[in-house]
Amino acid sequence: MNIFYNREGIGDVLLVSLKTIDPEQRAFEKKGDVARIFHEETGETVGYNIFNASNYDEFTGNGSIDLNEEIVSVINEILAKNGFSEQLKADFSPKFVVGYVKEKEKHPKADKLSVCKVDVGNEVLQIVCGAPNVEAGQKVVVAKIGAVMPSGLVIREAELRGVPSYGMICSARELDLPNAPQEKGILVLSDEYEVGQPFFK
Repeated sequence: MNIFYNREGIGDVLLVSLKTIDPEQRAFEKKGDVARIFHEETGETVGYNIFNASNYDEFTGNGSIDLNEEIVSVINEILAKNGFSEQLKADFSPKFVVGYVKEKEKHPKADKLSVCKVDVGNEVLQIVCGAPNVEAGQKVVVAKIGAVMPSGLVIREAELRGVPSYGMICSARELDLPNAPQEKGILVLSDEYEVGQPFFK
């Protein structure tokens, strides 16, 4: 789940994104101040737009809002008040973690891409990476599915030239770190970092 609020940009609307689907497959139903967005064929909820959001709570921010139990509870109350029975649950686990590149192979269909197996502590993710300096044996920063980059990009499952990818190995610049080098390349961490630990404290 990702939550966005930008009063100046789009007005007093809280955007709740649960899943990305093709725009042509989206359907909508509106009750009161809430529009539910769902998959036209399966009926699966993929998001909610909450209009007049400031009537329900004080939302601040200019883009992505940090997820916590309190805000999820507020959203569930808003849904119930507007006639929706669905209750949302959120994954509060860290989305930027230290990973260890166990394997790196050349992408079968793209010279500049590598297919990496990256240990993030509780699982091993396959991540397609375009950085020229990625190598097996490195500790790196992984943005997991659901992470929101400083640029506003939301990390989702993807398929790059036919190969599935479940996250992103990040550069210092993509993480908006101070004094980040401008040349292309992922951020390689020192050995003192522990695999699986959150990168941002």
